[in-house]
Amino acid sequence: AEKVLGYDLLSLCLEGPQDELDRTRHCQPAVRLTFGLGSLSVQVVESCVAAAGYSVGEFAALVFAGALGFAEALYAVKVRAEAMQKASEAVPSGMLSVIGRREANYKFACLEARKHCESLGIENPICEISNYLFPDSRVIAGHLQALEFLQENARKYYFTRTKMLPVSGAFHTRLMEPAVEPLAEVLKSIEIQKPLVCVYSNVDGKKYMHSKHIQKLLVKQVVSPVLWEQTMHSVYERKQGTEFPYTYEVGPGKQLGAVLKKCNLKAWKQYNHVDALEDEEAADT
Repeated sequence: AEKVLGYDLLSLCLEGPQDELDRTRHCQPAVRLTFGLGSLSVQVVESCVAAAGYSVGEFAALVFAGALGFAEALYAVKVRAEAMQKASEAVPSGMLSVIGRREANYKFACLEARKHCESLGIENPICEISNYLFPDSRVIAGHLQALEFLQENARKYYFTRTKMLPVSGAFHTRLMEPAVEPLAEVLKSIEIQKPLVCVYSNVDGKKYMHSKHIQKLLVKQVVSPVLWEQTMHSVYERKQGTEFPYTYEVGPGKQLGAVLKKCNLKAWKQYNHVDALEDEEAADT
């Protein structure tokens, strides 16, 4: 990973500084790809039937499934992260995690937030759903002024909780369009195979079919909402009475497990978390 990225990834992860590790250009290749795949190596995977990755984690899922080589995927993520970082710095933007009541109309709220931005003189403002997490939970991304408007008017839109995410830009929205071409170019130069196990796409929640399909949707994913809730329904759809498979979340944190619990409680009962650092710490004690 260090050879591909051109900097000491291990030192950055272990010693920081934290603000550098949090930057998109470092966080995506370090935490989401390399660390996730490092955790995979400690888990038995021979009987795996499907994989999915959240946002940039989709690259890790495709490496695991044999569709992408590790070095090539890491280089693609490096290009993706640097282009997204640059796009983020061009416009003051961000992401707002929202939990709403059943009456909440997220799209209407976004429309009014865009109108508010227009009243401030912002041309072609962006405010849209960027992540579907679980029922009654969304991430909304766009211009900072739009997100501030939504926070100030949360009660009007039946939002019970809002929280700004610690990210540098409005990922998975049209504000990331400058990152599309650099990623598309690098993916054209990479050999992509048909996955050995089913991998589900963030873009439509369905299985990838072939290499060209993977290439096309990985690019589209940069500016499209992450349909994680819909993906969970696709992955765990089965006839009544059929047992659910074991599910392993790999890498730092258990956020996807918490989301699975909200989407499908029966599937979550077979959930486990795998973290390479936790295993190493256990071995040292």
